[in-house]
Amino acid sequence: QFLLGESDLGQNRAKASQRALTKLNPCVVVEAHTGELSEAFLAPFQVVVLTESPLEEQLRVGDFCHAQGICFIVADTKGLAGQLFCDFGEQFVIDDPAEGDPVCAAVQHISQGNPGVVTCMGTEDSHGHLFCDADLVTFSGVQGMTELNSQKPVPVRVLDAFRLEIGDTSSFSPYRCGGLVSQVQKPQECSHEPLCQSLEEPKIRVASPEDLPRSRSLHAAFQALHAFRREQGRLPRPRAPGDPPPGHLPTGCSPQAITRKFLPLDQWLYFDALECLALSGAAQLTEMDCAPRGSRYDGQIAVFGANFQEKLGHQKYLVVGAGAIGCELLKNFAMMGLAAGPDGELIVTDMDTVALSNLHRQLLYRSADISKPKSVVAAAAVQRMNPDVRVTAHQNQVGPATEMFYRDNFFRHLDGVASALDTLEARAYLERRCLRCRTPLLDSGTEGTRGNVLAMVPPLTKPLGPASTLRDGTFPLCTLRHFPRTIQHTLQWARDEFEGLFQLPAEQVNQFMEDPAFLEQPPPGKVLEQVWDSLRERPRDWQDCVRWARQHWQSRYHDAITQLLHIYPPEHETSPGVPFWAGDRSCPHPLTFNPDNDTHLDYVLAAAHLFAQVHRVPPCTDRAAIQAILRGVVLPPFAPQDGLQIPLTEELTEEAQVPTDCRQLTELTQDLMQWRQELVGDEKAETPLMEPIHFEKDNNIHIDFITAASNLRAENYGIPPANWLTSKRIAGRIVPAIITTTAAVAGLACLEVYKLVWGCQDLSCYRNSNIGLSDCLLLRFQPL
Repeated sequence: QFLLGESDLGQNRAKASQRALTKLNPCVVVEAHTGELSEAFLAPFQVVVLTESPLEEQLRVGDFCHAQGICFIVADTKGLAGQLFCDFGEQFVIDDPAEGDPVCAAVQHISQGNPGVVTCMGTEDSHGHLFCDADLVTFSGVQGMTELNSQKPVPVRVLDAFRLEIGDTSSFSPYRCGGLVSQVQKPQECSHEPLCQSLEEPKIRVASPEDLPRSRSLHAAFQALHAFRREQGRLPRPRAPGDPPPGHLPTGCSPQAITRKFLPLDQWLYFDALECLALSGAAQLTEMDCAPRGSRYDGQIAVFGANFQEKLGHQKYLVVGAGAIGCELLKNFAMMGLAAGPDGELIVTDMDTVALSNLHRQLLYRSADISKPKSVVAAAAVQRMNPDVRVTAHQNQVGPATEMFYRDNFFRHLDGVASALDTLEARAYLERRCLRCRTPLLDSGTEGTRGNVLAMVPPLTKPLGPASTLRDGTFPLCTLRHFPRTIQHTLQWARDEFEGLFQLPAEQVNQFMEDPAFLEQPPPGKVLEQVWDSLRERPRDWQDCVRWARQHWQSRYHDAITQLLHIYPPEHETSPGVPFWAGDRSCPHPLTFNPDNDTHLDYVLAAAHLFAQVHRVPPCTDRAAIQAILRGVVLPPFAPQDGLQIPLTEELTEEAQVPTDCRQLTELTQDLMQWRQELVGDEKAETPLMEPIHFEKDNNIHIDFITAASNLRAENYGIPPANWLTSKRIAGRIVPAIITTTAAVAGLACLEVYKLVWGCQDLSCYRNSNIGLSDCLLLRFQPL
């Protein structure tokens, strides 16, 4: 019980837990109840979970919950086996049964006909078709055949990997360009039986039919254990003749009941890691070996014996990463007593600091820890949980740059490494180092409701293999600058805008002011022009910042699009009869500024605020005052230029970087030198002159700008916008993570630690694991 300490001994567990849980998240109201679970007490709840409770109480509470329509869950672990039961009632509706976001695809063409045929970009992945026959879909952002945008969901028929057949489109306007086709997820119903009936006729979820006899045996074993306790008034003694071993391990529900998202468990799930008892030495354990010692580890000793507990204390382990999985691993290690002996050693390393967004899944951190080093805070939390654990915090990345510190001898000195990293490249590097030094590695990863654990035990297991190339979120420049198709494109464009407006110019100006050699060895003319523009645009007050933001809005969302359409008009053809604006190119349209439009105003407010911060001008958040300033801004009409070239490929984009004219460059250099002399002589000039802003996904003003900039760009191209939270997730490159997945993955990894501590050299005892909480999937299989 990782929330409790020795100071809580003898106190009521509910009250002691309440105090700890309140500190974990002050926003959640936690109350302690120490009386019986009467019907009057249970009636107001939506979900009731019983853990480690007698069967009689389970049956009584389960019958009442089923009759009242309360979701009822039983969770129980005994030693190396676990049991989970769900009763969500006779008519439980799942609003969002599919994994992840709804399927959507970019539209390339829609035919007029009965039926109409939609040609898409990518309607399948490596797992098969994304769309299925009879799926309901909606359309958005379609230009030309706009009747589809307002239609109710329509069923589709899949013709092939790229074409979907829809209803009658013969009377619709001709399709021109753009659009997304999106799946509408259909609610599903499921029916559960009460516990009393399900005990006799259990519906057990298994990964394959071969696993069903094993789960049925566990179902009978748990009932036998309840019967033993009822008849004997106690749990069995470990390793006693005639008594099955109880024991408790610190490594052993899901949110479906409240969110109605994903299919719930139907109805039983059994788990065991009994392969741990097949290890050499485990079979010879006696009742004396497993008898209680009056220590915090008695539950673990009941399963593995006292000598094994001593071995755990001698372990030397490295945990790489103190994020979501790392926190769970460290918590488990503290409860297990790993490295809690006199010569034990637990090292945790992480370069990152605690951020606000970490607190929903990284349980070792609190609000007061924000901006502190993760590894240092995590190590202190481990020692509070178990003062005997010898834990050391490092703030290093384990990679090529630190190989002088983390030498081969360092890895050979370790008993094992636990990887809790979030990139495939970093995980692959760590695997190569462990393989070279013959150090066991437990590699864990999660994404949303899915997770996996891979065990690499040299020389028993095959190497995990090279990491596949990551999709790092980069897109061709020509796509981002001129031909976006998805909200991901516009969000990446907005991220580039942020850096190009509020970070790079300030860094360049500061370097120009501080480095006397900046002009003596001039950088490319483009950089000098940017320095000149930044100095020329320096605002005097907040009103100047608002006017700058308004001018920049006009430049990006009206003038640039007007110029693009001047070069490639909507009717432009790449060759006779082949329209330019077709396929993966959506024809844009310029926007007209409206100070009463919320998105327009959001952009100006965020951009002006950031511009003011760069130039150390006090900002203002009064929207009415900003609107008054904007109504007084008069901009000259835009006149498109002839002869400009817009590159259509990545290669042409790079070739289009035309160097500045030599004469112009000389004049620019002279002007900048004179400007610097004037600024240096100005007593009011600040050093550094400007404040570069680095994008932070947890800064609301930063996300405000990204969201508004992206959605305006999306409006230019007829792309459906994204809300604030979705924009934050994509632009911040936040890998979806929930604590239920990380907790399960860490528990599965720690089961493999037990085998490594035994020194197991039998490949059949080790397990790799894949889990999917959204579809109640658990696969454990022997490594190659």
